[in-house]
Amino acid sequence: MKIIKTEIPEIIIIKSRVFGDDRGYFFETFSKRKFEKQVFNTEFVQDNESESSYGVLRGLHYQLPPFSQSKLVRVISGEVLDIAVDIRKGSTTFGKHVAVKLSGKNKYQLFIPRGFAHGFVVLSDKAIFSYKVDNYYNAASEASIKFDDMELDIDWLLNSKDFKLSTKDIEAPLFKDAKLFN
Repeated sequence: MKIIKTEIPEIIIIKSRVFGDDRGYFFETFSKRKFEKQVFNTEFVQDNESESSYGVLRGLHYQLPPFSQSKLVRVISGEVLDIAVDIRKGSTTFGKHVAVKLSGKNKYQLFIPRGFAHGFVVLSDKAIFSYKVDNYYNAASEASIKFDDMELDIDWLLNSKDFKLSTKDIEAPLFKDAKLFN
């Protein structure tokens, strides 16, 4: 497992060692021992998976304390642009984001700690997206930020006419109006 640093030190790309031949491939998607030694000490409690088609944009989502979540995300098939935005007031990277292409081909994983909003857009025909979280979902703690807020200056790599959005994401508040981490 190789750790790749990003512009925001807490956001970490994990490049796993993939063993492949003419039969296919094998790689270790998660080892608690290695993860805690090289990335972060946490206890993942739930795995989630979604399938989405080209242009589906999910985000920017997060949960407020005490139900905030760290996430370990990856793409099983297809390709997405994954985004993590620092929403920790007082952080030196507050309001900044990291954008990483995750795909079934590159097999990268992205660790996103608590205090970050998260979203992704599907760049391929379809994508299967998988993630681990270290806290259970709580509807009352759910929050979001408008994905196209000019203040965040996120390049989602697609033309806005190609986006497929939920009502929740269309109606999300701007960054300046969102409930954030203190």
